[in-house]
Amino acid sequence: MSENEVVKKDNALEKFFNKKLSGKKKCYINRELSWLKFNKRVLEEADDKENPLCERLTFLSIFQTNLDEFFMVRMGSLHDMTLLKKEIKENKTKMTPSEQFSACLSDIRDTLPVKEKIYYSLMQECSEQGVSLLHFEQLTANEKKYFKQYFAMEVEPLLSTIVVGRKQPFPFCNNKELYVVAELRKKSDKAKIGIIPCSFNLMERLIKVPNRDGAYILGEELILNFASKVFKKYEVRSKSIIRVTRNADIDADSIDDEELDYREHMAEVIRQRRKLCPIRLESTNTLSAIMTKWLCQQLDLPTEQIFVSSVPSDLSFVFKIQDMLRNKTELFYKRRVPQTPLDFIGVKRVAKEIEKKDCLISLPYESINPFLNLLRQSAVDPQVVSIKMTLYRLAKNSKVVEALVEAAENGKQVDVLVELKARFDEENNIGWSRRLEDAGCHVIYGIDHLKVHSKLCLITRKSKKGIEYITQIGTGNYNEKTARLYTDLQIITSNSEIGMEANQVFSALSFGEVVEETNHLMVAPKCLQNKVLALIDDEIEKARTGREAYIGLKLNSLTDKKIIDKLIEASNAGVKIDMVIRGICCLQSGIPGYTDNIRIISIVGRFLEHSRIYIFGKGEEEKMFISSADFMTRNTLRRVEVAAPIYDEKIKHRLNHFFNTMLIDNCKARVQCANGEYEKVVNEFPKTNSQELFYEEAYNNVESIKEEKENRNQEVSL
Repeated sequence: MSENEVVKKDNALEKFFNKKLSGKKKCYINRELSWLKFNKRVLEEADDKENPLCERLTFLSIFQTNLDEFFMVRMGSLHDMTLLKKEIKENKTKMTPSEQFSACLSDIRDTLPVKEKIYYSLMQECSEQGVSLLHFEQLTANEKKYFKQYFAMEVEPLLSTIVVGRKQPFPFCNNKELYVVAELRKKSDKAKIGIIPCSFNLMERLIKVPNRDGAYILGEELILNFASKVFKKYEVRSKSIIRVTRNADIDADSIDDEELDYREHMAEVIRQRRKLCPIRLESTNTLSAIMTKWLCQQLDLPTEQIFVSSVPSDLSFVFKIQDMLRNKTELFYKRRVPQTPLDFIGVKRVAKEIEKKDCLISLPYESINPFLNLLRQSAVDPQVVSIKMTLYRLAKNSKVVEALVEAAENGKQVDVLVELKARFDEENNIGWSRRLEDAGCHVIYGIDHLKVHSKLCLITRKSKKGIEYITQIGTGNYNEKTARLYTDLQIITSNSEIGMEANQVFSALSFGEVVEETNHLMVAPKCLQNKVLALIDDEIEKARTGREAYIGLKLNSLTDKKIIDKLIEASNAGVKIDMVIRGICCLQSGIPGYTDNIRIISIVGRFLEHSRIYIFGKGEEEKMFISSADFMTRNTLRRVEVAAPIYDEKIKHRLNHFFNTMLIDNCKARVQCANGEYEKVVNEFPKTNSQELFYEEAYNNVESIKEEKENRNQEVSL
């Protein structure tokens, strides 16, 4: 081959490589923009007439609180990186922090008109049901006169007003609290700014309109209307209700104070978070040029971070509207009560049943009570010598903690890892850690620079047979409240090898270390991502040798680039891949030559989809796990997570049923299209709402067992 031919060949290969690389780029979606798409799916539920009215109000409120947290955490992080000129490109789409920040602002601004339209539609429907939220200008002359007197007698005495000037500096605006701001003039003086905090700890937010059934006005609108009565010595030129969202993305490891113990250290983190910089300003009216300039200077915010919307920025009042409509059951979801889990129907001694077989609890369709009973019974069981547990988020009045306290008071060795870095639950967990310590539990707080996110409980018993273990591994928190609202899974097993590996996890945690190697469990950060990649490789090898190859994944989020790239490789090799991913998904399906064999759906319904299921292979070669870990780098490499293998064939069958039913959901599922957008699933199956179907099955399981018992009793009596 001549030199020219070699050069031509090299150039052709380079062009081919660049073309392939360019094509692969289309397989990636930016994490932040993907999350915003998810939140739009939540907003769509607020607009879905198939949902009862009061439940649509809930979805609207969730959309707003989700967005608040997004600004506080994700936008806060991007803002910090931009401010520090850390223009580190995101590893998939190669967007810089400033590019991501701007793209998110634009996307959010585009969504506001949709939110406004849905809000006013819902308020109109509420009015038709007998609860009206009025603007001040909609009141009659007599009603306005009444509220003038009401304001003077009931509201104004409770207000703390501020006129910002040389002797009165701009006040600190608390995160997400409402304020009325006014541009003030006094003859020839320069414009001043007046501020009125709207504190609803002292007064009602929804104020009843007299002699008009079901009519209300918002407290902040009342204050806004009578601002001129508050600032009597000034002319009010313009006024608005504002709300500041502050950055909450503080790094718990960034505070370096050796004098603080770890619990006090986290309390300091909470104190510092409350004072972080503003990241967004919301206003219900267009601010005057003077007020805009002044507020931007005081809050150190550029104008592009101001959002103007006529919709109230705090939608928490919708839950009071729901309470007013509570007697109209048709406006709410059909009442559902978690049923006794299939594996525990008629079971009194939980441990005895687990000794016979592995058991599954499917929340919220099945009750968490058998697990709580296991803890309570273990607390008084003379054969139980220790209980070890990881706690991440707990209910306000935690029955789990009560059981652990009882066990410790009964002389059991109780080791509890309380993760004080669980975002926005730090304060709650600090309180629980004190309660546990006071009861005699041994409390540890995790590992430096790693969060312990695993849901792991190990009960050790000493019987005539020797040391025995009962291990519970779950996908969700030990929280009785969310156990009724989130879909989660728990596997409880007496498998001694799994018990020994769980014990290794707790042993490592007690020394501030992580597990380096496992045979059964997958344990991040050292042996989860690598094992997942190896399992995907196994399916790739099957496909390349002409055997059936399959991967099924149910996750909250997918962002880990190593795993994403391996899934793209698997798709290329012919592996069929189904994924149910509720939230963030940085992988784009349906790209020719790359992700043709990948189908991704998202289910947003009555319950928050939270369980994680990993499936590799089909039939006898199938390997299945449930896990606390999403496929996000933070989970696979920066947290302690545990995935449990499913060995029981009946449980495998149940989990396959759950997964396959979700894949045919055509009520609450949306499929990811090749353009990155999500559309409602349309298929040939009968109307299928997977969540409602699973609840019906839970009810039917209990009824069928009851019928069996009745039939047996009748046969005995005959």
